[in-house]
Amino acid sequence: MKTRAAILIIFSLVFNFRAEAQEDEIKDTPYFSGMNDFTIYDGEDIEFDSYNFFNGKNCVTIEGRIYKRHYTLKEDVQKSSPLQVVRNYSNAIKSMGGTIIFDGEPQEAECAENNGRRMLVGKAVRGADELWIEIVPTGNEDYFMTLALKEKMEQEVTANEMFEALNRDGHIALYINFDTGKSVIRDESKPVIDQIVEMMKSNSGLKIAVEGHTDNVGNPASNQALSVERAKAVVAAIAAQGIASDRLTPAGFGQNKPIADNSTEEGRAKNRRVELVKK
Repeated sequence: MKTRAAILIIFSLVFNFRAEAQEDEIKDTPYFSGMNDFTIYDGEDIEFDSYNFFNGKNCVTIEGRIYKRHYTLKEDVQKSSPLQVVRNYSNAIKSMGGTIIFDGEPQEAECAENNGRRMLVGKAVRGADELWIEIVPTGNEDYFMTLALKEKMEQEVTANEMFEALNRDGHIALYINFDTGKSVIRDESKPVIDQIVEMMKSNSGLKIAVEGHTDNVGNPASNQALSVERAKAVVAAIAAQGIASDRLTPAGFGQNKPIADNSTEEGRAKNRRVELVKK
């Protein structure tokens, strides 16, 4: 009986250890996964930290949530060259509408943690999140990924500032965040809507056009339709707070009226906007 009890205790300990190991299992990041022939060897998620990303000349320090992953080749599969690894993530970044910041081997970048190694650095925007990613292949069987999730700054503009801009320039560009590919206004942009409402209530004779604009990523026809729906969503949100709908005119221009260079992520972010135009 004692022997059997001892075996049961040992089995219980082993079972509990395995259960805890499964609970602590490291998974892919929410935005980028590992390549098919690779598995996660190690990694960590840091709630808030900073990381230096090399941009070809110096380093950009990004603060936010940091994901670190070490991927290693699975057994009995064909090895992948460093170029394959880099190209895989380069294509993934571009497919998100992102930008490749650096691709090479920096030799005089003391600010970079992986100075002297082949690295790929990219940047993309997903919804309200700004993503920075670094991929560092080390031979044919391993590579490292560092992902920094930087929350985009909320636009702070008051009702008075909007009204002054409309009187001075006739229009003002606002950066209202929507769910990706949709016309659902994200919660962090509700304060901007509130300020528009306050401006309209304080200036009862004011009538405005609400214009939606997109970047050039995707199909022009789809971008046109999306810009119209987003303009209508903003008008509906304003009207829902008591502003007469005949004072608001929605319109969409898709990608046809850029105000910045669509070949850069920064430019595309500026082009994804809602403009108020005084009538």
